[in-house]
Amino acid sequence: MSSTKSDVELKARHRAMWASGDYPSMVETFLLPLGPRLVEACDIGPGMRVLDVAAGTGNASIPAAERGATVTASDLTPELLQAGRRRAEAEGLGLEWVEADAENLPFDDESFDVVISSIGAMFAPHHQDVADELVRVCRPGGTIGLLSWTPEGMIGALFRTMGPFAPTPPPGAQPAPLWGSEAHVHELFGDRVEFRKPQRDVLEITAFERPHDYAEHFKGRYGPTIAAQANARRTGREAEFDEALNRFCDEWNRGTPDRARFEKEYLLMVGTRA
Repeated sequence: MSSTKSDVELKARHRAMWASGDYPSMVETFLLPLGPRLVEACDIGPGMRVLDVAAGTGNASIPAAERGATVTASDLTPELLQAGRRRAEAEGLGLEWVEADAENLPFDDESFDVVISSIGAMFAPHHQDVADELVRVCRPGGTIGLLSWTPEGMIGALFRTMGPFAPTPPPGAQPAPLWGSEAHVHELFGDRVEFRKPQRDVLEITAFERPHDYAEHFKGRYGPTIAAQANARRTGREAEFDEALNRFCDEWNRGTPDRARFEKEYLLMVGTRA
């Protein structure tokens, strides 16, 4: 797949966005349960060759390695891989960490038994390119496992809230939460992957005392929110952005004003490569 100049610039912007803030601390604060959930659903075990695409800090890679698999963690953003490598070393685990674009993976055809992505590959802009690459690097009869935020859930709503303030997406870029739609996933993979019964579940978050603390956490740590806020600041709409984000937190709070509780819906799709 050849890269145009605009594509190279887009990747550089994406890399910078995910390196901004402090995504590793978000993982530690409330995202840790997702990786093991995906690894368990894919029934990863000793000796399997596993590729984690858009692995970030290794939220799924590390649990896969703990089960005895031979794991390659790949991500576009080297800063996230470095954080993951430190975590793995602290746990005495050996993984391969590779800087890689989910839309153009630097791996041979059919070279992995299991290919997974937990809320990672969904954020690459060109969905069909990602799906094609996931299929290409997985051996026939191997497993492809995806855990993605849903359009109807809290993160889907967060992206709709931030949309009017965010920079204009590049041509051809598709919204990340579409990966949380069963129909979209089936459309991307067609008959190349036979998916088992999809599962929807929620990640419960109780790490924040007040609802608006969630907004502050995202503005300080989450790349897409930081990018949207910076753009709102440039266009003189920062106060409006802050207000929209606070309203969003109040709307999605399932706890009380003094003890916030959020539920983030995700879709789990696990299938066999034809």
